[in-house]
Amino acid sequence: MRHSGTLWATAVAAVIVFGGSVQAQEKTIATHKTKDVVVTLKSDTGQWKPGRNTFVLELASVKDQKPIQADRVSLSTSMSMPGMAPMVAGATLTPDKTAGRYVGTIDFPDAGTRQVTVTWDGPTGKGRANFSVPVR
Repeated sequence: MRHSGTLWATAVAAVIVFGGSVQAQEKTIATHKTKDVVVTLKSDTGQWKPGRNTFVLELASVKDQKPIQADRVSLSTSMSMPGMAPMVAGATLTPDKTAGRYVGTIDFPDAGTRQVTVTWDGPTGKGRANFSVPVR
């Protein structure tokens, strides 16, 4: 009986130690393919909403789907409204531990379709992607 108690305690300890490193299942918000790079936005909900949003930006090669590490990556959004200046929001991005992944945060005051611009500069050169993402 004592042996099974030790086994149980070891299993619980393993769940505590390794459970924190398991990421929540990420869902794709949007994917956009340029000539050489696939840009993918992901989050735990698969969408952006009004307020503060945390997301992941991934850059991968179109040719072989391998991650592309870039030195400078930026993401900004804009939303045009008739008779008003465009609403612009920029994201804060930090490189993730995995190559080609960047963790970001961005705030939106309200719902609506945003025009997203992602730019990067790295070993494969400079690039830019423009696409739309709804904020719901």
